[in-house]
Amino acid sequence: MPRRATHPALVALGAAGAVGAAAAVWGIGIERYLFTVRHATAAALPAGSRPLRILHLSDAHMAPWQHRKQRWLASLAALRPDLVVNTGDNLGHADGLTGIRRAFAPFAGVPGVFVHGSNDIYAPAPRNPFKYFLGPSEIRREPPKLDTAALDAYLSDELGWTSLNNTAATLDVGGRRIDLFGVDDAHRDWDELDELPAAIRSLGDRPESTPVLGVTHAPYQRVLNSFVDLGADAILGGHTHGGQICIPGVGALVANCDIPVKQAKGLSTWTHGARTVPLNVSAGCGHSIYAPVRFACRPEATLLTLVARD
Repeated sequence: MPRRATHPALVALGAAGAVGAAAAVWGIGIERYLFTVRHATAAALPAGSRPLRILHLSDAHMAPWQHRKQRWLASLAALRPDLVVNTGDNLGHADGLTGIRRAFAPFAGVPGVFVHGSNDIYAPAPRNPFKYFLGPSEIRREPPKLDTAALDAYLSDELGWTSLNNTAATLDVGGRRIDLFGVDDAHRDWDELDELPAAIRSLGDRPESTPVLGVTHAPYQRVLNSFVDLGADAILGGHTHGGQICIPGVGALVANCDIPVKQAKGLSTWTHGARTVPLNVSAGCGHSIYAPVRFACRPEATLLTLVARD
């Protein structure tokens, strides 16, 4: 008997299923472990300044069993940055601080600053991952709290990093002054932008040669605009995961905040009023334990080198 031809629709369905399965295997089993360092350079410092090498870390969402990520983060100390900027969401589990200690121990004594993301305060909760693509996520209920005090004590007391949660600070980095200010997680409306002007004034008179950095977890437009108005020479943020699941050749589908999607990852610029400054948004190096996948968006840290403006 002649062999019956397979219906084209079934062939297409089978092919789509095979592609989907392969993508899932790649995103869940391979790419989320392909940690990478993204190198970027931006002209942001006052004329005559020597380069400032910043290691930008974000969104570790650490669980204690994530040893590969811990070893990779620890290895980044070999980059010998001048400054570490941590834009939050360090914890991804009630015992995540155990992994953070392993990951960040080599950075003790390296100047650094940090701000909170919501996952430095609350444990992650199971959610429908497809809702991520409907726009900025909403908070439906309050999940269990994490030991934020222990995290902050480790970052501040043991590593020597400075909190920028709704405040400002001056650091001595390699013998030069750097002024920084930041906010708590704007995605949860914890940013207190009205507190920053007084905090900045409390730093005293600033020489013209002093670089000024703005630091936020979630790069909402209200925060970026305010940072530009307050004199930031460059802005660093996280939160977006770079879209986490992207389309090759297209990029992120969502940013999980109101920043343009095309700026959900990497170095770009932000303009407000008459000023334009570099903006670096980290895709982060982790993910929620309830959404263990990355596709066309490798986990990253950024070595951002700021150089003098012409």
